[in-house]
Amino acid sequence: MQFYELTHKQWEFISPYIPPKAHTGRPREDDRTTINGVLYVLLSGCRWMDMPAKFGSHKTVWERHKKWSEIGVWKRIMDSLVSRGYARGMINADDMSVDSSTVPAKKGGKR
Repeated sequence: MQFYELTHKQWEFISPYIPPKAHTGRPREDDRTTINGVLYVLLSGCRWMDMPAKFGSHKTVWERHKKWSEIGVWKRIMDSLVSRGYARGMINADDMSVDSSTVPAKKGGKR
C-alpha cells in the first residue's frame, strides 16, 4: 500500500461522509478508488492527466474532486478529523501558528 491509498481504517472513517450514489443513471465509479486517485494527484503533485490508470479516468477523478469540493464533502471530513484530534488530545491550539505572509496569492490576488 502506498502513501496515497487509504487504509481500511481510514476508509471506514471517511465513507460516512461520501454522498450516496444515485438510484438511477449510470453507476458511479468506485468511491475509494476515486479518492485514492485524488490523493495520488494532490500528494504527488502530478497533473490530473498523468494520474495512473489504476485509479480510473483522470476526468472522472477530477470532476468528483471538484464536485465534492463545491458541496463541502472535503470540509466535513477535515472538520471531523480536527474534532477527533482535539478530543484525543492530539491537537493543541497553543502549538499552532498561522502566518499568511508566507502563503503566495493565487491568480493575481492581493498579498
